Amino acid sequence: MSYIMVDIEADGPIPGDYSMVCLGAIVVEPSLTKTFYGQLKPISEKWLPDALKVSGFSREETLKFGDPTETMNAFAKWINENSKGRPIFVSDNNGFDWQFINWYFHHFCGENSFGYSSMNLGSLYKGLVKDVYENFKHLRKTKHTHNPLDDVRGNAEAFLEMSKEYGLKIDLS
Repeated sequence: MSYIMVDIEADGPIPGDYSMVCLGAIVVEPSLTKTFYGQLKPISEKWLPDALKVSGFSREETLKFGDPTETMNAFAKWINENSKGRPIFVSDNNGFDWQFINWYFHHFCGENSFGYSSMNLGSLYKGLVKDVYENFKHLRKTKHTHNPLDDVRGNAEAFLEMSKEYGLKIDLS
């Protein structure tokens, strides 16, 4: 199995009514060299300026992004080519990221390459340190910028640190 850290940016709170504008993914392994990045043209006329502002893109820029079907199919191909066994979706905020990835995969590809489950990095850390008030973000080395590639790299670094420093058992072979 392969752990794949995923992060998305969107122009609103839910898929369908609003759009995922970009996504990043990285295979969790010591080298952190296997990455994917995609930008997706909006699928809706609705968008919230404050939500889009987080991504650093303007509405005009997002209207020039790639076709969602092509981007999601490229992502599915990348997952297939870079996973050993079943890919495991991991995210800092999987309640948000998973809903967009799941909806987009089913809507544009007919199935979700990750199946039906996901893992929340923050919840994993809280269980590891036995404290629901703690967070893992101090374990990141790469700054959290809301660029999905920066954010997945930092989250993958934290996941690897949980294994190294806290004894979290993960199979990276």
